[in-house]
Amino acid sequence: MESGFEHQSGGGSSISIGGGRAVDAGKIRFSFVRSSGPGGQNVNKRATKAQLRVRVEDLGLPFGVARRLRKNAGSLLTQDDELLISCDDTRSQSRNKQGCIDQLRAMVNKAMVVPKTRKKTKPTRGSVERRIDAKKKRSEIKRSRRSRGDD
Repeated sequence: MESGFEHQSGGGSSISIGGGRAVDAGKIRFSFVRSSGPGGQNVNKRATKAQLRVRVEDLGLPFGVARRLRKNAGSLLTQDDELLISCDDTRSQSRNKQGCIDQLRAMVNKAMVVPKTRKKTKPTRGSVERRIDAKKKRSEIKRSRRSRGDD
């Protein structure tokens, strides 16, 4: 059971997610839960771990970018096509909330980079000849080590 509260981001404002794009703050949901790990009594009393939830389609990304984002997200993507990003780096709700937004921004920026397509290349004639020569030399060395069978 999560002991926290959910917070819908402010009305009307937008959050920049990089690449000249912004998402309506109302589409992003934050919840704050108790953080794990060391921290003394503070960790038991305060709900400082921030969790950001946003539907991928609400980000307004082009199809290819959204597809790469889904692929890169891995386990951060829920079955409902929502990104679930958590941050509990600091003891401050606001800094952890900003950390979630920064992670979202980094993920979107990474997805915006179109991967280079691999071009097939042919080995040069010289490299093929060097490889064949090396194989011939190695074969000759191994052949010379064989026992003759003249017992």
